[in-house]
Amino acid sequence: MRLAEAQVLLASGHFAGAYYLAGYAVECALMACIAKEVQEYDFPDLKRVQSSWKHDLTELVTTAGLQIELTNVTQQDKDLDDNWNTVKVWKESSRYDPTIPQYKASAMISAIADPVHGVLAWLTHNW
Repeated sequence: MRLAEAQVLLASGHFAGAYYLAGYAVECALMACIAKEVQEYDFPDLKRVQSSWKHDLTELVTTAGLQIELTNVTQQDKDLDDNWNTVKVWKESSRYDPTIPQYKASAMISAIADPVHGVLAWLTHNW
């Protein structure tokens, strides 16, 4: 849903909002991967809970237990590696940056939305 909203923002010329919301879509997907590991009536590990409350995509990959898989898959898939490198630099603070250009927002959305080599396509296999 957030990715679709980012695409609408991009198409309407709201590049900063598109960039921010696209990155947030990845954050939400990573949170889904983390949440999948918590079962009803679990008492989750405090360190894991605290590390889940971050807006750093690289740290969230680690918290989700996906770092080794990401390393392995990006070694085999150069396009996904390029896409991850585009996406992982996203910061929550980008919401305060009104100067994000169209090319950066477009690259972010493409890196996430690519149906074969996109970050979201990879993440959906893990939630």
